[in-house]
Amino acid sequence: MRQKDRLKQLWTKLYPTDDQALLESFLETLDGMPAKQGNDGGDWYKDAVVYSLYVDLFNKDFQGLTEKLDYIKGLGVNCLWLLPILDSPMRDAGFDIRNYDLIRHDLLGLPEGFSKVEQEKVFGKFLEEAHSRGIRVIFDIAVNHLSETHPWFQEALKDENSPYRDYFIWTKDTSKYGKARLLFKGMENSNWEPAGDDWYYFHRFFSFQPDLNYRNPRVLVEMLQHFIYWQQMGVDGFRADAIPYLWKEEDTDCENLPNTHLIVKFFRAALDYIKPGTLLLAEACQKPVKVVEYLGDGDECHAAYHFPLMPMFYKAIAQQKPDAIINILDTKVTPAIPDTAQWFTFLRCHDELSLELVYVSEEDRKYIHEQYCREPQWDFRVGEGISARLANLFEFDERRIGLAYSMMLSLPGTPVIYYGDEFGKENDKNFYEEMIRLTGKNDTRFLVRGKIDWTKRESQLANPDTFQSKVFDRIRTMLEKRSKHAAFGRGNLHFVNTENPHILAYYRQFNHDNLLVVHNLSDQEQSVSLITDDGAATDILSHKKVDPNALILPAYGYLWLQA
Repeated sequence: MRQKDRLKQLWTKLYPTDDQALLESFLETLDGMPAKQGNDGGDWYKDAVVYSLYVDLFNKDFQGLTEKLDYIKGLGVNCLWLLPILDSPMRDAGFDIRNYDLIRHDLLGLPEGFSKVEQEKVFGKFLEEAHSRGIRVIFDIAVNHLSETHPWFQEALKDENSPYRDYFIWTKDTSKYGKARLLFKGMENSNWEPAGDDWYYFHRFFSFQPDLNYRNPRVLVEMLQHFIYWQQMGVDGFRADAIPYLWKEEDTDCENLPNTHLIVKFFRAALDYIKPGTLLLAEACQKPVKVVEYLGDGDECHAAYHFPLMPMFYKAIAQQKPDAIINILDTKVTPAIPDTAQWFTFLRCHDELSLELVYVSEEDRKYIHEQYCREPQWDFRVGEGISARLANLFEFDERRIGLAYSMMLSLPGTPVIYYGDEFGKENDKNFYEEMIRLTGKNDTRFLVRGKIDWTKRESQLANPDTFQSKVFDRIRTMLEKRSKHAAFGRGNLHFVNTENPHILAYYRQFNHDNLLVVHNLSDQEQSVSLITDDGAATDILSHKKVDPNALILPAYGYLWLQA
């Protein structure tokens, strides 16, 4: 089916009573767009290593980020995920968007009131520099909600008869959508916020982030026009923030509803109509069986985060046995995905170490929280998360950090590295306290953010005896070797039963690329015999010859073996 026919079909399902005029106008807009050549390889994201950062916290602005592109490329990264860069009052780290077609002036290094031409010159130059180094660029767009300071919402507040009033969800009866869970327990006490004259507006996140009303087709069209603006500038993809909540219906939990999937399909079809290969990445904090629905039949998102896998890395290391990882990746828990789709995996990100009960059992939540939440300040969402950096969680033990990275980088999926974790960046209490003063919200996730002092970090990295240098060398070595083996991003996974309860071992195979990866999750040296027909093998990380039939791994040790 041609993309235009696909768009018409989806629109009719979403808005059966609409007169189609808005759709026809939108399709004319698409036809007027200059065709863009798709990304080479189509599924380029399967071979990507993603580096996630806040531009200002990483190195001030886009000029500063450009100056660090060689550092990023040298680490082994070929895709940048820019955390929120769009215009925002910054009460939620930029996820509270005030304008969808403007970048924050400080990131551009421009005064307020800059023109679109100036924006396109600065941001376009950055994209050019990144692309010239083989680095693709994706960024966040919060599609479920926006800032209360957004012009649409400001107009809606002024007048109940405003055309923008129906861009949001209003009621005088706050029992409506009563089955929708409270996502920010401990920070918000309701999904309804008073707005004067007995009216309330609906929000799933912070009270200053009203949810958009996708029952109004104009919301869908206007949001897509913003996506297309950035797509035309050369952005390689988008992380669609909070997509499970787009459509609301009474007597449901307002999550993962059928019309939400129709909206995502419409986004995908429109982006593909202009430039196939533009990544659409699902941010859906759900069980894998629900997340895979956002991949559709290869007609929704290209990729999705594997949220439940992340806490299982921590559980496995704490228990010193691999069961948690093997169980979560069993096809009964993590279903097969379309051939064109991919999981994105991570150890840490800009948010808390999430232990949401929507995808973590109460038993696991309690265990992981008890093992890793070592300071009361780290607690997030009343025990459903831990606000701590990777280095803090592993008590600045480069062996456990290396072990965790080895598992993430060698298991299926596209890995995401959170800025600073490559050298063991620690929690930033000063930044956390500063943001409380600025936002008025005690959001402990600000602990895991904070600026990089490059003078200090470069000095640490120059000394091979520092913790930072040891972590960096481990991760850079793994990324270098990973880039030479397509099996890691595209290969099959086959777990090996070693009969040693502390060993996690598996094969990764793609075409003729075949690797055996072995991890010791114990804090003690372990021996293991892996009966293979290949005899001696080489650890590609150290270039040392080993005998798989008589391996000895040090505490938290790991090997990437090739016959």
